[in-house]
Amino acid sequence: MMFEDIFQNSDVGDILLRVLDGERLSFEDGVRLFRSADLPAIGAAANIVRHRLNGNRTYYVVNRHINYTDVCKNECRFCAFYKSPSDPSAVRMTISEVLDRAAEMYEHLKFTELHIVGGCNPDLPFDYYTNLLSALRERFPGVHLQAFTAVEIAHIADVGRMTIRETLKALQEAGLGSIPGGGAEVFSSRVRDALCPNKLPAEKWLEVMREAHLLGIKSNATMLYGHIETDAERVEHLIKLRELQDETHGFMAFIPLKFHVDNTRVGEGLRRQSSTDDLKLFAISRLILDNFPHIKAFWIMLGVKLAQVALSFGADDFDGTVVEEHITHRAGAKTPESLTPQEIRRLISETGTVPVERDTLYNEVTRDETGMPAILKC
Repeated sequence: MMFEDIFQNSDVGDILLRVLDGERLSFEDGVRLFRSADLPAIGAAANIVRHRLNGNRTYYVVNRHINYTDVCKNECRFCAFYKSPSDPSAVRMTISEVLDRAAEMYEHLKFTELHIVGGCNPDLPFDYYTNLLSALRERFPGVHLQAFTAVEIAHIADVGRMTIRETLKALQEAGLGSIPGGGAEVFSSRVRDALCPNKLPAEKWLEVMREAHLLGIKSNATMLYGHIETDAERVEHLIKLRELQDETHGFMAFIPLKFHVDNTRVGEGLRRQSSTDDLKLFAISRLILDNFPHIKAFWIMLGVKLAQVALSFGADDFDGTVVEEHITHRAGAKTPESLTPQEIRRLISETGTVPVERDTLYNEVTRDETGMPAILKC
């Protein structure tokens, strides 16, 4: 039976057939997909799109995460990571400590990316961020610095009493390579008022990303799902990302982030996610975000096995080695904090796809006999 036959027998078959023809989906299409129970057909369509864009390749990166501070002024209800400035256990890493933390695994992994995020710490001065990037660039000149979410960048701009553009230029000159996609949460004002009223508003998050893209700084984008958001709010979020991507073409990957509830202040009205829900969201994201080149299955938040399955539901990226992760694990994640490159390649190969090491910007990476990376421009 051809895929067309499967789609014709589906309650959302008309939508999926339009996907095969390359048509853009509407808000109403997205809501219908979320309300459909036909996950096999939706997943099959997403897998077709995935293969059209990226073939049988699944990407991964050899990277190292560092959370330089957990002090945050925003106090989001869904966050188990943040601590108040008065908490004696709060983390405030000096630049020297960040350098030492990065160096711990460099000789072993020879990572190509440092992924650096933290809280909006009111006690850190503007030059902490620029000096941190400069020091890391000097110590690790071949390593790409993906640092500071849009929320952090807006906070840094406030600290420095500078515009977003001025702040981004200063960070770029200091060594910023790209921006991670965190802090988007769900763009719905209803959700943000309930869960993170002190956080950067959705339009400001989009503004930071727009300014970054116009300066040539690439970024990722995320959505934190599985709490109080509705299907319609999910679709609205995806379409706003798609609209900005039409304008700037600066997003590299979309990363659905599964909400973990432990140690958070979210409970009543919580929308508990099954693996079926997770896979449906990945598939629908792939179908709606027709201008995003990549969809990432972040194994830290999904779990290794479900991340493998997601590679057949639209995802084409498994993320990376990570090494150390606190944000999700403080919220109850039971996944490991690190995978070796060998483990990642094995896990990807088990799915029937081909593991391809990439750098942050999705250039292919090859390594010599000593493990040193070389970047092949794709």
